[in-house]
Amino acid sequence: MRSKLIDVAREAGVSSATVDRVLNDREGVRARTREIVLSAARRLGYISNGEDTLSDATSQDIVKLHFILPEGNNQFIRRLHEHLETLAKRRSAIDVTITATDTINADLLAQQLRGITPEIHGVGFVGIDHPNVRQATKSLADRGIKVVTLASDIHHVPRVAYIGIDNRAAGRLAGYLLKRFMPGNSVGKVALFAGSLSYRGHEEREMGFRHILAEETPELNIVQLREMMDEPDKAYLEACSLLDTHPDLSAIYNIGAGNAGIAKALKERSLDQKIIFLGHEIAQDTQELLLDGTIDAIIDQNPRVEAREALTILEHSVRNQPFEFHPPRLQVILRENIPDS
Repeated sequence: MRSKLIDVAREAGVSSATVDRVLNDREGVRARTREIVLSAARRLGYISNGEDTLSDATSQDIVKLHFILPEGNNQFIRRLHEHLETLAKRRSAIDVTITATDTINADLLAQQLRGITPEIHGVGFVGIDHPNVRQATKSLADRGIKVVTLASDIHHVPRVAYIGIDNRAAGRLAGYLLKRFMPGNSVGKVALFAGSLSYRGHEEREMGFRHILAEETPELNIVQLREMMDEPDKAYLEACSLLDTHPDLSAIYNIGAGNAGIAKALKERSLDQKIIFLGHEIAQDTQELLLDGTIDAIIDQNPRVEAREALTILEHSVRNQPFEFHPPRLQVILRENIPDS
C-alpha cells in the first residue's frame, strides 16, 4: 500500500503542513527540516530517489472531488452549484460530488467534513469560521486531502487556497456607492442586513462598510443590523419590522441573500423608489429589481469563475502540478450594465 502524506509526517517527526510545504517547494521551512522530510519521503517510497516533489501517482487517475455548499434558496450558491456540475462534466479527469447542508451549523458541517471518505482527493466548501470546523479542516489535511474554501474564508487552517472575493473590499465598495448615491451633506439612517455573521465573509463586508462610513460619511448613522439567514421570507419579516421602527430610513445595505424579501417590504410601503438599496449577486430576481429601480446597485462576484478556479486548483494540487490563481473580481452592476447571463 502506497504511503500517505501523514505517514511521511510521522516518519519525519513534523506536521503534515510542513511536509506539504517541503514537497511543494514552498518557503518557510529550514534547510535541515527540508532534508529530513525529503529523506523520509524517499524511504517510504512517497517520492522516488532524486525527486524533490510529490510522486505523480495520480497523473493518470481520476481525481475525486467533494464540494459542500449551503442548502436553501441562495441564488448565488445555486449558480455556483450549477457551474461546478457543468464545468466538471467537461473534464474527464475529475469526478465531482456535491452535497448541500446547513453550513451555519458548525457541528453538522464539521461532521460532514470528518465524514469525507478516503477515496476523495480534494474538498471545497463554504463554511463558518468556527473551532469545530477549523479542527475538521485540519483533520482533512492530516489525511492528505487538499482543501479550498469558497466565498467565505476560514483562517489558520491548512487550505490550498481561498476562492472568492475580498469581502472587506466589497463592504467598503458598498459604503462608497452609498456615499455617491446620497444627496450631498445628507444626514440619514442606514440599516444592514446579513445572512449570518457566522460567515467570515459577511462579517468582513460589515466591517468594511462600517469603516468607510466612519471615515468618509460620519453623518450617516447605522441604526440596525439584522440577520435573516439568507431566507427571503425571514428577510421580509425583518424588513417589515425595521421599517415600522424607522419609517425615516434612508438606505439599506444587504450583505447576503434575501433581496427579494426586503424588496417586497419596501414595495408594500411604497418606499422602493425612496430608500437607497444596495445588495450582492446578480440573479434573475435582482435583475428585475434593478430594472424597476428598487435596487440601486448590485456588487457581484462571478460564480462561474469561482467554480472554474476551485476545480482547477484542487485538481492541480492533488496532482502536484503548478497552478496560477485567477481570483474573481468585484463588479458593480447598475440598471444600464446588466449582463446577458
